[in-house]
Amino acid sequence: MEKRKKKRKKKKALILILLFSVITVAGIVSAGVSYMYNTVKTYEGLIYPGVVVDKVDLSKKTPEEAKKILKSEYLDKIVTKQLSINTPGKKHTIKFAEMNAKFDLDKATNEALNYGKNLNLISRYKLIKNPVQKNINLDFSYNDNKVKSFISNVEKEVNKEPINAKLNKVGGAFNISEQQSGRKLATDKLQKDVLSKINGEIGVNIEVEAPIEETKSTVTSDKLRVVNTRISSFSTSYGAISSPQRANNIQKAVQSINGTVLMPGDTFSFNGAVGERTAARGYQAAPVIVGNKVESGLGGGICQVSSTLYNAILRANLKPTERAHHTLPSSYVPLGADATVDWGTIDYKFKNTLNYPIYIEAYTAGGNVAFNVYSSSQLASKSYDITSETYETIPATTQTVQDASLPEGQQQIVQKAYTGYKVRVYKNNYENGKLIDKELISNDFYRPVNGLIKVGTKKS
Repeated sequence: MEKRKKKRKKKKALILILLFSVITVAGIVSAGVSYMYNTVKTYEGLIYPGVVVDKVDLSKKTPEEAKKILKSEYLDKIVTKQLSINTPGKKHTIKFAEMNAKFDLDKATNEALNYGKNLNLISRYKLIKNPVQKNINLDFSYNDNKVKSFISNVEKEVNKEPINAKLNKVGGAFNISEQQSGRKLATDKLQKDVLSKINGEIGVNIEVEAPIEETKSTVTSDKLRVVNTRISSFSTSYGAISSPQRANNIQKAVQSINGTVLMPGDTFSFNGAVGERTAARGYQAAPVIVGNKVESGLGGGICQVSSTLYNAILRANLKPTERAHHTLPSSYVPLGADATVDWGTIDYKFKNTLNYPIYIEAYTAGGNVAFNVYSSSQLASKSYDITSETYETIPATTQTVQDASLPEGQQQIVQKAYTGYKVRVYKNNYENGKLIDKELISNDFYRPVNGLIKVGTKKS
């Protein structure tokens, strides 16, 4: 009996000891958890130790403090950084502020603040007590359109068109001005180089050497030096058939063409050389063929210039690539030898198919308009003249009609009658004065225009 009592007492004591131990351990654990919780809680609005953004340690900083530090260390400094492009004789510079350069401070501070916050309590506690460095990148950006615009401005300053050699006839001699090379910025290469070097590194400016290419002129003095001989001429008279306004128009057009140089393969456009005939450019109203009538219009007389040039060019052995005859015959050149022009609709064009450049001299004197074409003396052994053959003449008729709105006996010419013609034009080719070939140039048809006259029948 006594032994049983002793065993029960020992058992109770052991239970009490165990219970005390459990309570003690639980208390210790509870205290430890509480300590960890409180430690972690103090970092609830702070960045954990060991967090570094770029090169700045932001441990124990609030987001506001972190952003202020990053702004001071990076954002405030990056805007003073410069990008320079070196070109001959000049350095072109743009500040990063002008490129809208910036760092994403919000992203960096949010990432720094949130680092580790999603872990369990023990893991967060460990990060605080035994920090391991966590590196966070500071995102850098800029407006590349600003950079491209900067490069475009550099290009405008650098690029220089080459200057062709020029040929001028002064008196009886030719003067040649030498060509000059140009330069061109290799924009695509420069842009690629620049964009690859732009970065957010603080305190280090960027310098780039501009890649520049030399551009050669297409017309050199050597090529022009061969022009030394007149190879054709042609002139027409305008003095007796022109008003002062028509004469003015002829003179202005001639001035626009004089001194034209065409290299082999070049195409001449009359409208391109003379330009639009407007009052602002000094052209005046004068008689001009419009359809089947002669009316007043700006630039009247211009077709005499184009027709005279056409004949001079034919005699230089150059064919038209674009040419139209008038609807009515012209008085200043033979049938089939005219070339009409009208701004925006009808042009006279030809291509220099010779192996040498040509120089066109144009002038007016004594009521005549004249063109001389010069080229190489190598062409002097050949010459050309133009002949025409009218192979059909089509008479026009004139109809007379009565008109009760006109006074009796009064006549009104509604449409003047014009005879029609079919004409072939030939180019005769000579070598050393001997005819060697005859070539058909054009086959033109000037359609007849029937006349119309009204006769009044109204009684007074």
